[in-house]
Order: sequence, then C-alpha cells, then structure tokens
Amino acid sequence: MPGRRHEVVASLRAKIARIEQRPMLSEGAALSQRQEPAGLFSIPGGVLHEVFTDERRNGGAALGFALAQARGLIGPERPAVLFVQLRREAQDMGLPYGVGLRSFGLDPDALVLTRVESIVEFLWAIEEAVSCRAVAAVVADIAKAPGALDFTASRRLSLRAQAAGTSVFLTRYGVEREASAARLRWRVAPGPSGAVAFDARAPGGPRWRVELEKGRLPAERAGTEFLLDWSENGFVVVDSSSTDKASARPERAPSPRAVPAALGDRLPQAG
Repeated sequence: MPGRRHEVVASLRAKIARIEQRPMLSEGAALSQRQEPAGLFSIPGGVLHEVFTDERRNGGAALGFALAQARGLIGPERPAVLFVQLRREAQDMGLPYGVGLRSFGLDPDALVLTRVESIVEFLWAIEEAVSCRAVAAVVADIAKAPGALDFTASRRLSLRAQAAGTSVFLTRYGVEREASAARLRWRVAPGPSGAVAFDARAPGGPRWRVELEKGRLPAERAGTEFLLDWSENGFVVVDSSSTDKASARPERAPSPRAVPAALGDRLPQAG
C-alpha cells in the first residue's frame, strides 16, 4: 500500500524533526543543565565525549580522566557506571583496578564491567546502557578505529546521550582523528606530579594535562588547556604557569591515601 507507506514515512520524519528541535538536544544545551561546584572541573551529564591520548602507554591518564568525570555524575538515582571493551582488546588494554578506584573515591561496586565480541555488540551495549535510568555514564574503551564507529554511529550515541542525560566517554588511542558527532573531544596526557608537604623534591599526587580539541565549555570555564589536580571532590584546575609546585596545590584536601592490596593470608602489607 504505497499510500500507507508514504504516511508512515511522513510521520517518522515529523517525529525526528520534533526530537531535533527539543531544547534538551539543542547545541550546547547539555553543558548548561547543571551548575558545577565552585572551583571544580566537572562536565554535566548527557554529553558524548571522545577522550584521546596520543600514546597507548598513557592510556591510564585517559581512562582516569574518563572515570573521574563519570564518578562526578553518580548519584542516588544513577548509581552505576558501565565500562565496556571488545574482548579481543581486553588482554592488551587491561581493566580498571578496584583498589586504585577506591583510593580516588569511586566504589568498584558501582562499575559494571562488560566485554563483547564485535563492534556491533559494542555499540549496542552502549546504546542500551544509555537508555537505562540507573546508569550515570558509559566509559567505552576502544583501541582501534573500526569502520562501524563512523559519524552516523556517533550521531546516534550523541542524540541518545542527550535525550537520556547519560554521558558517554569513548576512550581512544593514537594521533588520528575521524569525523565524529561527539560534543567534546579531549586530548589527555599525564602531567608533572604535585607537591608533597615538607619535601619539595618528592613526587606528589598524579596530575593530568588536558586539551579541549573540539567543542566549547560553559562561559565560566574559559580556555582550552588545563592542568588538573585531584582533590577529595574531583578535579581542580591548577596554575600550569606556576614554577612553584607548592603554590599550585589545590585548596581542597587531597584524596585519601591509596589502600594497599592484600598480599595473602596473614602476610604483612606494605605502606
């Protein structure tokens, strides 16, 4: 029935047009839905991010940045974060370390680890998780650049993320960039460590060098390059131009010391 098909197509086009015009999906609207705490570097939910690091050996910095942003989105109504990988890449890339997550304030029980066989299942898992109201964010670790993860696929993820208010962080590796509908694209690398009280020569806590390659942040967060330090409440921007490490320390109390891993039955623990 050609006439019936024409009516269905027209109805779908009208529905898509209405969705595209919803204020929640308008350009940049997702970045202004929530006011961040003063002094903290945090991004509201409902945004598709790409988090790149040029060298795979710095993958811990990229993954740490993504997980830290996801941690800030967790709440009573959204208590979970999904971490998804391709099974064939998991052996090379590894998994988040529960003890380390806890030392930075992220409960390992809140992290759902998922491994899938193919890129089609990878994208399906992200879309399904975004639609779940209990999920605060999805961290999708992808080592290579599969053809299925093209602009159309990223556009679908961006629209779903904005509609559901669930952020998606695609952690990527390498210097090449493909066309993407991600609202924000980050380039992340480890930075020089912070200061330690009473010993200026000792290495301190980890820091991140972050560059915003694509997109814009809210007006109150000027600039595109940041040096981030970790506090008990999340990332804090420090003065990267300062040559005095002590003066660049965040005002907030540092995060708790790392929790030592159990070494075995009745064996002592270091630290």
